[in-house]
Amino acid sequence: MREATINRKTNETDIKLTFNVDGEGTSNIQTNVPFMSHMLDLFTKHGKFDMTIDAKGDIEIDDHHTTEDIGICLGQALKQALGDKKGIKRYGTAFVPMDDALAQAVIDISNRPAFVLKGEWPHAKVGTFDTELVHEFLWKLALEARINLHVIVHYGHNTHHIIEAIFKAVARALDEATLIDPRVKGVPSTKGML
Repeated sequence: MREATINRKTNETDIKLTFNVDGEGTSNIQTNVPFMSHMLDLFTKHGKFDMTIDAKGDIEIDDHHTTEDIGICLGQALKQALGDKKGIKRYGTAFVPMDDALAQAVIDISNRPAFVLKGEWPHAKVGTFDTELVHEFLWKLALEARINLHVIVHYGHNTHHIIEAIFKAVARALDEATLIDPRVKGVPSTKGML
């Protein structure tokens, strides 16, 4: 089973996260950042992963530390769960519409972390959540998982819809990239390693 558990406790956050790549889309997400809980729940569902998160952070300051550290933990769990990456498809792409918004995610599980986000937020906040934290979360996920992640927002005028389309697209692209392909012998690279 491709699964990992990460515990991270700092002066700012206390997080326990379990992630199963080969899941059924079930989640138990408990954070004190409600918007992130919602995004992570749909990320799990659309990626067909199983994930549990118990995260508490210093939200009296803002949501930054909690959101960032969940991204760190999820990235570490993904990297650990994938192990030697033998047999994976490696690449994944997905377009997801969400009402007025269209987002695209492209992933290479390359062991070379990079993150690019092309898009605009019509509003700086969704409820109390700072939309700039979406970048922070995805960048830390890509960095810690050591994946190449590109996200493009093609259009949209509702900020909630745009972010939701992004999380669903990333989940679906990641699901594709992590699938085991019986045609792949060893790791999918001419280098012989990822």
